[in-house]
Amino acid sequence: MTTMLAPTLKLRVASVDAPTSLIKSFTLEAEDGALLPGYEPGAHIRVEIPAADGGMAQWRSYSLINTDPQINTRAGVRAYRLGIRREDEGRGGSRFMHTLQAGATLTVRAPVNHFPLAAPPSVILIAGGIGITPIAAMAAELSALKRDYTLHFSGRTRDALPFVEALRAFAGERLVLHADDNSATRLSIDALLDGAHVNQPIYVCGPAGMIDAVLAAARQRGWHGCDLHYELFSEAAPQEGDTTFEIELKSSGKVLTVPADTSVLDTLLDNGVDVMYDCRAGYCGLCSTQVCGGEIDHRDTYLSDVDRAAGKVMQVCISRSKSERLVLNL
Repeated sequence: MTTMLAPTLKLRVASVDAPTSLIKSFTLEAEDGALLPGYEPGAHIRVEIPAADGGMAQWRSYSLINTDPQINTRAGVRAYRLGIRREDEGRGGSRFMHTLQAGATLTVRAPVNHFPLAAPPSVILIAGGIGITPIAAMAAELSALKRDYTLHFSGRTRDALPFVEALRAFAGERLVLHADDNSATRLSIDALLDGAHVNQPIYVCGPAGMIDAVLAAARQRGWHGCDLHYELFSEAAPQEGDTTFEIELKSSGKVLTVPADTSVLDTLLDNGVDVMYDCRAGYCGLCSTQVCGGEIDHRDTYLSDVDRAAGKVMQVCISRSKSERLVLNL
C-alpha cells in the first residue's frame, strides 16, 4: 500500500497568545485569505521546521484545536488553531514555534487524522496537559451533536491547564478539572473507570504514563481494545537496555550506526535519507519500512501480530533491532 503525503500549504501566523507560561496558541490563516481544507476532530497538521544549521528541515505534527461547537470544521475553515507546549529537552520544533510572532509564514501539510472520533452516544474524554488539543475538538463536536460525554482534564497544577474558560463555556459541568498538586482534585483513574460503563468508548491523549495507566486499568476491568482510543503527545523515548546497532541500506550498501539513544528514523534523517514519517510514536504507519535482513525489536502499536511475526516491515520511528544489523529496503 502506498501512503501519499498531504499537500503543502503556505500559512501566515495571524496571532499568538500565551494561555500558560509554557504554552502558546497560534492562529494560522492562508496568505491569500482563502478557505483552508476542513478537518475532523483529532486531526493534526505537520509544520516544516527549518534546521538551525542549514541542513535538512524537519516536520513536526501539531493537533488542531477547536473550542467552538458552532464551527463545522469539516466544511473548511478560515483558520487553524494550534496549542504548543515548549519542550526545552525536545528536538527543537516547539522552541522554534515559540519564537514566532504574528506575520510569520509557515509551510504546513494539510490536515490528516490518525485519531478519529466515532461520536457514539456516550463518551469518556481524558486529556493530560497539552493533550487537550485534539480532545477539545472532540468535545466541541460532541456538544454540537448533543451527545453525552465527560471531559477529564488533568495537569500538574490548575494554572498549567490551558483553554479552561473556552472549554467551560460549552462543556459546562461535563468538564472535570484535575490537578496533581491537590489531593482533592487529583485524577484517580480507578475512580473514574469504576463509575463508568464497561466498554463505554474512551478517548485519551497526553503523556505516555497517563495513557498506559488508563489503558491498563480499562483492560483490567474488561474493556475491549476497539473501545480504547489514544494518541501519544510525546516522541518515543529511549528505553533502559537499548544498545547500538547498525542498519544497512540495501540500494547502496551504505552502513549507518544507530546509537542507543537515537531512533532509526533520526539516524536516517541525519544522514540525508528521505523517509516519510509523522507521529514519531509508532501508531500512524507512515514510516513503515521493509526489512530484508536481521531481527526486528517491534515497539509500535500499528502493525498486527501477524505482521510482527513475519518480520518483514518495521516502524523506524520507534522500533529497533534485536540483531547487530538490520538491512532496510532503502
